[in-house]
Amino acid sequence: MDQRAIGVFDSGFGGLTAVRRLRAIMPAEDIVYFGDTSRVPYGNRSRDTILRYARQDTRFLRSFDLKAIVVACGTVSSNCLDVLAAENDIPIIGVVEPAVRSAAALTRNRRVGVIATRASIGSGAYERAFRRLDEALEVTSLACPLFVPLVEEGRCRPGDIVIETVAEQYLAPMREKGVDTLVLGCTHYPLLAEVIGNVMGPEVTLVDVGAESAAALRALLQERDALAPEGTGAAEYYTSDRAADFQRLASLFLGEDVTGQVGQVDITKY
Repeated sequence: MDQRAIGVFDSGFGGLTAVRRLRAIMPAEDIVYFGDTSRVPYGNRSRDTILRYARQDTRFLRSFDLKAIVVACGTVSSNCLDVLAAENDIPIIGVVEPAVRSAAALTRNRRVGVIATRASIGSGAYERAFRRLDEALEVTSLACPLFVPLVEEGRCRPGDIVIETVAEQYLAPMREKGVDTLVLGCTHYPLLAEVIGNVMGPEVTLVDVGAESAAALRALLQERDALAPEGTGAAEYYTSDRAADFQRLASLFLGEDVTGQVGQVDITKY
């Protein structure tokens, strides 16, 4: 057993969908979350900038006594997870590999889609991961750069004409490809699951990368006998922008009130 906390970071709020799943399947675990809301989104940045930000995020989290870190940012996971893993002496879990394994197992017609940020799609990480598993899979990838800022503005519910219009325009080519499994390659996207599902149709299975990474971490900790003892874990939340703004949107992502639980961090010091 290992009572140390789990660290989670993302460019903004999306990683909270992973936190929500972590708390559901491992309620005894303490979690420390950092959302780099002052520099969101990462998806339109260069790889060098993404790596610099990711190292700062990791160094901040390592100021706590952690047993593992979940990189709940699809952009960082796609572009520099290998570097972070090599530089740290605790497990660093990303969102790409767990989601790819799940999607490959779920597809029935061997046509899989991936939607993510420009940086994630441009990295080719998802395509490489699918090829390692099954070269016969037909993979269609699509960047959806407006999804993250719209979600961060709370424009994520069915009936919102803005997000519905953007989703239809983005996803029409994916629907025409006939994919039966779609990887939501950014942890913001589960908040759009209903909107995306309405566009793609009920026959398409959506894969939540945050949920898959949480399941992968649980399996790893269980294998290492490193799960926390039974009980109720605590959660701490940190942001690089105003705590009050974080509290408002974090409650939407988590489905619970986080008032009074958020600290502001000058991430440039790390």
